[in-house]
Amino acid sequence: MTLFDLTNKTAIVTGACGLIGRQHCAALAAASANVVVADINQAAAEAVAAGLPGGPHLPLAVDVTKPESLAAARDQIIKQFGHIDVLVNNAAINDMFENPALAADLSKFENFPLATFQQVLEVNVTGIFLAAQVFGTPMAVQGSGSIINVASTYGIVGPDQSIYRNEAGEQTFYKSPSYPMTKGAVVNFTRYLAAYWGPQGVRVNTLSPGGVENSQDAFFVKQYSAKTPLGRMAAVTDYQGAVVFLASEASAYMTGANLVVDGGWTAI
Repeated sequence: MTLFDLTNKTAIVTGACGLIGRQHCAALAAASANVVVADINQAAAEAVAAGLPGGPHLPLAVDVTKPESLAAARDQIIKQFGHIDVLVNNAAINDMFENPALAADLSKFENFPLATFQQVLEVNVTGIFLAAQVFGTPMAVQGSGSIINVASTYGIVGPDQSIYRNEAGEQTFYKSPSYPMTKGAVVNFTRYLAAYWGPQGVRVNTLSPGGVENSQDAFFVKQYSAKTPLGRMAAVTDYQGAVVFLASEASAYMTGANLVVDGGWTAI
């Protein structure tokens, strides 16, 4: 269907080599976009780009917290493709503690390390802001474009800490304050930018995914799944259709919205 066709469109995905980022790239490439695989790891970006259908695709090492890194990427993208049409603002930190023995204590709000909080804030909020500013400005100048800011169900509702308790009732860790706080900021930043750039023809929407099953403990998968009407966590491919929809003319009259794809978690 031509509504979903992205032929000759240049689509940037930040955090492109992560679990979901790779799937965003694959979906956009399958829709015939030229994909910029932007990730802090150049070698990983090259590997992802090499595995995509169609093309040409462009792997780039990009640090979303550094304006100069983003500006250099923008210039290279425009030099190669001539325009920027889609930004999937996906780069993020979902903070974890390296030592599982300390996780339950350190992840408590009362003990949560300031340095960890600031690192998450820098990537999940400042990085989203900077990437939108640097890559979105050429869209506003050309009078068209789509920005997709990736948030989370935890940007909408507070974490249910009980799903992180094991079979013995022990709290293995607490979902951090930084991740929900930053993802909530992404949702409202989308509304701001949709209102600001709407007159320039740039659409800005949020995609709020639920949790993806990825070798988590069985007790967690069971308890998470029980909270969703569909009775399961997401498969890694479950967000591909949503990304192509928001990137394409299929969503031409949609801006400032939050597309929630979470198996119904936030619906009940």
